[in-house]
Amino acid sequence: MSEPLLRLDGIQRHFRQGRAVLEVLRGINLSVEKGEIVALVGPSGAGKSTLLHVAGLLERPDGGEIAIDGQSCGSLDDDARTRVRREHLGFVYQYHHLLPEFSALENIVVPQIIAGQTRAEARKRAAELLDWMGLAERAEHRPGRLSGGEQQRVAIARALANAPRILLADEPTGNLDPHTASEVFAVLLKLARGAGLAAVIATHNPDLAARMDRVVRLADGVLEESP
Repeated sequence: MSEPLLRLDGIQRHFRQGRAVLEVLRGINLSVEKGEIVALVGPSGAGKSTLLHVAGLLERPDGGEIAIDGQSCGSLDDDARTRVRREHLGFVYQYHHLLPEFSALENIVVPQIIAGQTRAEARKRAAELLDWMGLAERAEHRPGRLSGGEQQRVAIARALANAPRILLADEPTGNLDPHTASEVFAVLLKLARGAGLAAVIATHNPDLAARMDRVVRLADGVLEESP
């Protein structure tokens, strides 16, 4: 059996509040295979965002081990962690965080330039992604001229720009109306499945969770498979 693209073993994360210690993650275990899309559900404040940040090497856990595409990441320094994020991970957040002064196309070009692509290669890839998103005619529009759903589609395209192996999404449709959320989520699933990504997507929406391959629930610092 092949190594999972994302593996979390015994992940712990706590925060101090005065003299008290808040245990947010208490020995989390999770493996996600290539091509598998996992829904992460749980009540607000349960630590879903913290878990995604730890899995994405944006926060260091207080215990446990993270392996990305078979590489142990626990002892990596900050530069190496940044390199792993750039080469293997794509992130989508609830709010799109697009650069307002850049066009939709340029927002997708920027992370590719940072990763070392030529401008010509980056623009070609960005144009292809926008076409797949149904936004080819909006390529030169700045975020302020795009609808909420269009902005989030650009954010998804940006997350996929560097062909990551793993996608981590935190309430990617949380700011959208139900109809737009369903449409944007359908595009996200189609692209993730087409690319064979391992994906973990946090959502409060049970209908969206049901469209994924597997559902895990985070509550009281513990992760459990949902029936």
